[in-house]
Parts: sequence; structure tokens; C-alpha cells
Amino acid sequence: MQHDVLKRLFLTTPEDTDRLGHWFARTLRGGDTLLLEGGIGAGKTHLARAMIQAMQARHGRAEDVPSPTFTLVQTYEAGPDEIWHADLYRVGGPDEVIELGLHDAFGTAICLVEWPDRLGADAPEAALKVRLTPDAEGRRVEFFGAAPWADRLASLAEVAADA
Repeated sequence: MQHDVLKRLFLTTPEDTDRLGHWFARTLRGGDTLLLEGGIGAGKTHLARAMIQAMQARHGRAEDVPSPTFTLVQTYEAGPDEIWHADLYRVGGPDEVIELGLHDAFGTAICLVEWPDRLGADAPEAALKVRLTPDAEGRRVEFFGAAPWADRLASLAEVAADA
């Protein structure tokens, strides 16, 4: 999946990352997949946690949202949508991903996938790739995806300034 950069943001505080997560919580719907890229400590889990907690809060739910590093996949209920949060860091490749059932979830659930390179060619074509890159002043965020995401990202300016 090769797409042009649709948008760039710069987040200066953890609260900016939370606001981005809340924006996604209002925007995502069943069948959407976010591929969260970035090195260790880039903020992938922070962003996913903010999204999941905001989606649950909208439906009167609240639960702990741990990193799925050791469980590989955690699922959550948020109203009519199921959320799948996957951390594929410890997965060796696409063959092991099949065993997780993630491919079935791509079509119906909201899927947040950390370390999506482990999916190989099995990454959903319609997914939005979110690349997080930390630096001394904060975190750069770049969004890559198919054309429909450009329209959806248009209201993202409320979160932080364009980079």
C-alpha cells in the first residue's frame, strides 16, 4: 500500500495526542483500520488508548486499556462497534497474523494496528496509515491513505497546527 501524504501535524504535548485520539473517536466507524507506525516510544499506544477510551466514554463505558504487547490483540465494545487493538511487534510475519483473526475484523470492526509492517501485503488497502515520529519538541504525525481519507481528515485542523 503506497499512498501520498494526506496531512501532516505537529503535536507538542501529550494532551495534543489525546485530542487527536478524541477526534478519531468521533470520526471512525466499523470497517475502518488505522495502521499506527513509529518506533518504540513514538506514541502509538498513547494514541490508541486515547481513541478507545473516548469511544467507550461516548457510550457510557470505561475500562482499563493496557498495551496489547503480550496479548497481541485486545477487543473492546463501544456502542455498535467492536474495537480491535493489535500490537504486532512480537509477530513474525503475515502467517502468524492470520491466527489472530484480525483479517476478519478488518471488514466490520474499528481496527487499530501497531507495527503494521508485520501484515505485509495483507494490510487493508483502504486503511489510513498514521506515522508518529517523536523529536525534542513533540511529535510529528503524517497521514497516508486512499482518497476518501482526505475528505475525512479535512476537519483535523482543530487538533493541532499543520506541520
